[in-house]
Amino acid sequence: MSDVTRKRHGRPAHHWRRDVVELAALFTAVAVADAVANFVGHGPDGPELLLVSAVILAATAGFHTWWARRHTHAPPGGEGSDTGTRPSPTKDEAGHRAARRAGTTAEATAEATPEAPGATTPESSGATADPHGAPTALWRMRTTVRDQPGSLAALCTALAHDRVDILSLQTHPLAEGTVDEFLLRAPAALPASDLTRTVSRAGGSGTWIERADAHDLVDAPTRILGLATRTALDAAELPLALRQLLGRCTIRSLPATPGRAEGAGAGPASEESAPVEGALEGTVLRLRAPEGGVITVERPYLPFTPTEFARARALVELDTRLGPRIPRGQDVLTLPEGSDITVSRADTGDLRAARAMHDRCSQRTLGMRYHGPVNDADRYLNHLLSPRFGRTLAARTASGRVVGLGHLLWDGDETEIALLVEDEWQRRGIGGELLGRLVTMAIEAGCESVYAVTQSSNTGMVAAMRGLNLPLDFQIEEGTLVITARLDATPVSSHLPYDSRQ
Repeated sequence: MSDVTRKRHGRPAHHWRRDVVELAALFTAVAVADAVANFVGHGPDGPELLLVSAVILAATAGFHTWWARRHTHAPPGGEGSDTGTRPSPTKDEAGHRAARRAGTTAEATAEATPEAPGATTPESSGATADPHGAPTALWRMRTTVRDQPGSLAALCTALAHDRVDILSLQTHPLAEGTVDEFLLRAPAALPASDLTRTVSRAGGSGTWIERADAHDLVDAPTRILGLATRTALDAAELPLALRQLLGRCTIRSLPATPGRAEGAGAGPASEESAPVEGALEGTVLRLRAPEGGVITVERPYLPFTPTEFARARALVELDTRLGPRIPRGQDVLTLPEGSDITVSRADTGDLRAARAMHDRCSQRTLGMRYHGPVNDADRYLNHLLSPRFGRTLAARTASGRVVGLGHLLWDGDETEIALLVEDEWQRRGIGGELLGRLVTMAIEAGCESVYAVTQSSNTGMVAAMRGLNLPLDFQIEEGTLVITARLDATPVSSHLPYDSRQ
């Protein structure tokens, strides 16, 4: 500490020795300057000496500038050299920092990995290739880590050691620990069991892993906004949006039980009711449906997190606020005999026209469609026309009379197709047209297959299913025929009714 900064009795202390040294230095500098000025001004070579000095000073300044630019050094205090004035990173900051380092390490290591000859990497199976051509595979992984600084960083470092690239990371905080969800790009030769063991050794528990594909590369906010847009345009998209939001799960819509109050013989977690704010019970979500029923989401292999529950509840609340809605576009078709019909979406607003068509249908036609007492056919219509349970297409004449209905119904993990065409309009291609459009909807919704339940004597339905040119599976039980069409083949050529504008 200098003399100036020391304090005596609370005030700075100055000493006469320092003042004398500074004054002597000042006098010496003035004397030297006067001698130089006299020598330059009165000497024989004064101007030349002054000019040479200026050139030397300019050259010295230029050399110093060149040397500083060529030998630039990084400023101190970078990452890894923090002083005590900087707080320690939190668990998420350290984890994301380690995730970035893990991705860099994986790509740098993959550069030295030779490409396997003849290796194929189809996107449908989750296999891709890194920027250097080495075969890789995409994985979705979820694991639980301790909620303390450094736990996520240790996991990311362990993945980097196995040349695993972390493409995205989401955190789901819990009361004890944190669930971390990763999208990984790993070497194709690295099996899922090795990944799980690596995560376990790094402190992860309850690890779940499955193959991913290129569609999972979309970041979470973008995907959620897209699902909200689809739901806002079409109420029938809500079950599909929930399934894409929550992954592989089973979704069932249960109608409200009439005359049964909540809490009267059935608690909030019962199958018939759910509280207004919903219920989270491990692997089961129960949400209050927009029409008053219950939407049950079940995922036995993986418990839901509070974050997923909040996202699902927000999506259902959006659907409730918007109310029933369907796209209103329609197509005009000309039948082989020359008659024009329109095909468009239908909902509960078309209930009266659908009942009128029922009244014009024969008992045999209704019996083949509903497989039960035909007098009870009308009670199904309100459920079938509701966009909460699927999509309905209606074929109408030029006067607006409904002559055909086609239903695409969400049945848990499966999708059912059903047709009803008025007797007078049968054998004109209406059923095949409706069926083709329903299958196109199912393909766009990501369904793997569709099935139709009819009677073995219903040759018209069998012919329409065969006309799809898709792989079919037939099962007959006590006169009931179940026809399943796999949708992994070439999609049928049909336009959705709201793709065209009249």
